Amino acid sequence: MKDFYKQILDNNKEWVAETLEQDPHFFEDLAKGQQPPLLWIGCSDSRVPANQIIGAKPGEVFVHRNIANMVIHSDMNMLSVLDYSVNVLKVKHIIVCGHYGCGGVKAAMGNQSIGIIDNWIRHIKNVYRLHKTYLDSIEDETERFNAFVEVNAKENVLDLAKTSIVQNAWKNGQDLQLHAWVYGLNSGYVTDLGVNLSSNQDLPEGDQLSL
Repeated sequence: MKDFYKQILDNNKEWVAETLEQDPHFFEDLAKGQQPPLLWIGCSDSRVPANQIIGAKPGEVFVHRNIANMVIHSDMNMLSVLDYSVNVLKVKHIIVCGHYGCGGVKAAMGNQSIGIIDNWIRHIKNVYRLHKTYLDSIEDETERFNAFVEVNAKENVLDLAKTSIVQNAWKNGQDLQLHAWVYGLNSGYVTDLGVNLSSNQDLPEGDQLSL
């Protein structure tokens, strides 16, 4: 562990040196501020690095991560990130990106108690309940797991669209697009799941807020 800790400090020095060699003003320019066009809501899984997946540079992606990329309306951490990115940074795109092999989604498929995370897993279980007929119809367990990952990403984009923050942005004519993605750990590729929302009218009437 000590060797690992020393190594990451050394890695930082090497990264700084290599970066400055390519662009002597990189950190000076980066410190002036940020204007990222994208908010990434992803999983905390260490195998899913937002910037690297899409080839983005520092300053191009505002990131929020939690277990199983959930958008929960009572989560003040997520709402604070969302509010800042939409109303201050004026991001143009928000991506909710799930990933195949997600441990949180897998845990929600079972009934084993893990600990305090059980309270978070309940939110994921609610997604399964909404799509139980479809998911239970998939006999192969791996295929059902993958389908659940996809459904979870789609459902959380819909939840994102229902927040007062996004609804207000659309009401005020702000250019803001929401997308559902899934990332393949074994391939490196992302897949657009076909849920791309850009206005309040993209939601069912009952889900639109009267603001």
